[in-house]
Amino acid sequence: MYSDDRLGRIQRTLHEFVAERDWRQFHSPKNLSMSIAIEAAELMEIFQWETVEESWKIADDEARFNHLKEELSDILAYSIGLANILNLDIEEIMMEKIEKNRKKYPTEQFQGRY
Repeated sequence: MYSDDRLGRIQRTLHEFVAERDWRQFHSPKNLSMSIAIEAAELMEIFQWETVEESWKIADDEARFNHLKEELSDILAYSIGLANILNLDIEEIMMEKIEKNRKKYPTEQFQGRY
């Protein structure tokens, strides 16, 4: 089910982690999507009252940077968990979305613009 590349190993490890704890019963699409949003809010909270310029200095503060890494890891773990329970091929869906965005935002029209 999982490939032997780095992403596949992460997917397999997360699958095993959940299975060993019998947490699959709690991992519905609804619960995992809510968990992604909650963790994203926790990531946003790190930067809540900072300027854009201050946010670029996050790596200068080891404790805050570690906090950021943990929150980002939580978001990724729940996202991968959602892909796992829905049997989604992460590489496939990402490549499809990137291709869709290439068409939606052609370089000629959007280079340097957002």
